[in-house]
Amino acid sequence: MKGSHRIIVESRKVKYDFVIHRNITIITGDSGSGKTVLIDLIHDYGRYGADSGVFLSCDCPCKVIDSEDWERKIEETTGSIIFIDEGNRFLVSKKFAQLVQGSDNYFVLATREKLPALPYSVSEIYGFRKSGKFHDAKQKYNEIYHLYGEISEEKNINPKLVITEDSNSGFEFFKEMSRQKGVNCFSAGGKSNIIRQLEQRPNEEGTILVIVDGAAFGSEMKDISECIKTQGNIVLYAPESFEWLLLSTKEIPEVKVETILQNPEEYIDSKEYISWERYFTDLLIESTSKNFIWAYSKKRLTKAYFAPRIVNAVKTIMKLVDWEKSF
Repeated sequence: MKGSHRIIVESRKVKYDFVIHRNITIITGDSGSGKTVLIDLIHDYGRYGADSGVFLSCDCPCKVIDSEDWERKIEETTGSIIFIDEGNRFLVSKKFAQLVQGSDNYFVLATREKLPALPYSVSEIYGFRKSGKFHDAKQKYNEIYHLYGEISEEKNINPKLVITEDSNSGFEFFKEMSRQKGVNCFSAGGKSNIIRQLEQRPNEEGTILVIVDGAAFGSEMKDISECIKTQGNIVLYAPESFEWLLLSTKEIPEVKVETILQNPEEYIDSKEYISWERYFTDLLIESTSKNFIWAYSKKRLTKAYFAPRIVNAVKTIMKLVDWEKSF
């Protein structure tokens, strides 16, 4: 399943109108924010159709799956948007994560729980904003995609320490950029270790820049946003992935992916890719496979990627971060 899908659900009392872009969308918010009402309306429509008093519009089937025989129902469903409400304990299970991977469906999960087994995007976490009877989806962390923190868009971030989620090629790249700036760079060795790394530095002077793969970091957002509020000197940079950054420079010879980068959802099949991070990795590997100098490996970067034109292009994309040498 590919593409973006607009969903309109309306009853006599309430209307929801939102668009989902990826295979995993999280709807969160306090009790009473409208999550369960939405899913109940979709459930009623699926059971009674127009007789339910619910209007539902979408270009693909929408259905609700609950705890009863959930494995079989997911396995037998294709080409649909599956809604699951919080309270279904299987949401946190490894089996559910396995079924999502390789599924030809999109999943909309209403939950306040952390789902570490699922690689969902920081930009696909929503809460509902209500105006009268109308509900639309508002990104929970809508500014995360670029920078998250108590900053203004006019102010450059001058990090005194850089921490990366990546421990391979991405870490190599940002370690070199940090070296040129004259600051330290550490790898957290995975997204689940970011918070621990930050908690070990409660009295760190200066700004800590944390760089993660936004396409799969969603499960950590609640914890890290609390850490940002508590410590006050942390800024999160969450592009789709390191590979997305490199592709976005448009500086790699013979790599022409601008059309894909403009609308990735039209190219990324949920059945093949559990997250966009994996897709961009494969895209970069495939696009450079015939060029020995630029052949990309997630384990180790070739010297070509440290060329000034690549480094400067990445700096331009990370426009709010000051990478000039600190004195």
